[in-house]
Amino acid sequence: MLAFDSDIRLTLPARPENVAVVRHVLGALAEAFRLPDDVADNMRLAVTEACTNVVRHAYADDRGTIDVVVRPNGDALEVIVADDGRGISPSPDTAGPGLGLPLIAALVDSLEIERNLETGSRIVMSFLPRRTPPAMGLA
Repeated sequence: MLAFDSDIRLTLPARPENVAVVRHVLGALAEAFRLPDDVADNMRLAVTEACTNVVRHAYADDRGTIDVVVRPNGDALEVIVADDGRGISPSPDTAGPGLGLPLIAALVDSLEIERNLETGSRIVMSFLPRRTPPAMGLA
């Protein structure tokens, strides 16, 4: 269903304005692959949140990068957001855990998070292009 032969990769400086660039590219890909609107919207929002986490948390200065890879994985479209900074950690400017990762988990069909203080973070999100609506039944 998703027909492309190699990974699509973006490596951009970890700056807020580049989160919009990633979101724009994902929108164009979703349109090219004719993804359903709900899947495309979920993908853009989840990946935006993951990239925002990189910008806010991964680097002490503005010298790091956001690495995004899009690739088919069976029937799913897989999007990987990675950094080589200090990884995902609690934000020093909030009192508790943020809502970003729970939001991402609610939007994706599968999620894998790898955290390493020395090598950064890697978030692997999978999106199924065709979702079957839940069965509506009477209990």
